[in-house]
Amino acid sequence: MPTQPNPPAWKILLAFAIIYFVWGSTFLAIRVGVREVPPFLYAAMRFSIAGVVLFAWATAKRERPATSRQWVSVVLIAFLIFVLDYGLLFWAEQRVPSGVAAVMMATIPAFMALSEITILRTRKLTLRLAVALVIGIGGVAVLTGGFGGAGAPVDRLGAVALLIASASWSLSSALTRKLPMPESKIMSAGAQMVAGGLLLTITSGALGEFHRFRPQSVSAAAWLSLLYLTVAGSIIGFTAYVWLIHHESPTKVATYAYVNPVVAVLVGYVLGGEALGIRTVAGAACVLLSVVVITTTRPGNAESPPRSRGAASD
Repeated sequence: MPTQPNPPAWKILLAFAIIYFVWGSTFLAIRVGVREVPPFLYAAMRFSIAGVVLFAWATAKRERPATSRQWVSVVLIAFLIFVLDYGLLFWAEQRVPSGVAAVMMATIPAFMALSEITILRTRKLTLRLAVALVIGIGGVAVLTGGFGGAGAPVDRLGAVALLIASASWSLSSALTRKLPMPESKIMSAGAQMVAGGLLLTITSGALGEFHRFRPQSVSAAAWLSLLYLTVAGSIIGFTAYVWLIHHESPTKVATYAYVNPVVAVLVGYVLGGEALGIRTVAGAACVLLSVVVITTTRPGNAESPPRSRGAASD
């Protein structure tokens, strides 16, 4: 996408600050909320509200609505992103520290590279890419205690859920390039969130979460976290991302992929009281090194950053 010249420098810095620090901090906000609200229901609240706002915004701007064929694609993508990806992320953060969850989710570029090799066939498995994938896998193994070492390993079930979530996101990214989707980014994101919120609500009901939810016992911190996730994480974060894509190179914007986990680990340590041991630092370093190599390796002749989580945003 061509860039537009000469935007004010403060707007560029503000937009980068949002996708770096706001998205990075959302992992702790999720952990605060799911301590008191069932995870799939909490995710349903977040994305239903954000989806309605974005969908209404797109409609007010008279963006072209989705066709019936596009809605079928939207529902499929929404299931992969919101139920499998975000639903499992919210669920896993009951068992895994927020900073570690962010590091585990940073494996998304690795799964996306595998999707590009096996599904889209737009990337070849080079030695550089293979080494990066092995380093990323090694980082996950360190976090989960696969190599032993000092410090408590990450909960295995939570780690598996996060890896499934990452793989689901990468699959949705590959399918998005093949399936008919709304042309407008705002309309597409709004439609996906609305559909995702509905699917999450259905999933939450099927899991019996409604019976465990007691609104009167939910603290102000959990409600404020939901407000932060919805407004700052989803609505403002997505708007900042779309604006940046129009004004900066995709490579620069894609740097959020390896800044967010660092921010999440530090925020979890400073504000959430989460442990920051040798295992976490070593595992995070391996995963982030893998992400840097993968995101700076061009697939073929195209410069293609990882598909942003900003459509729903963390």
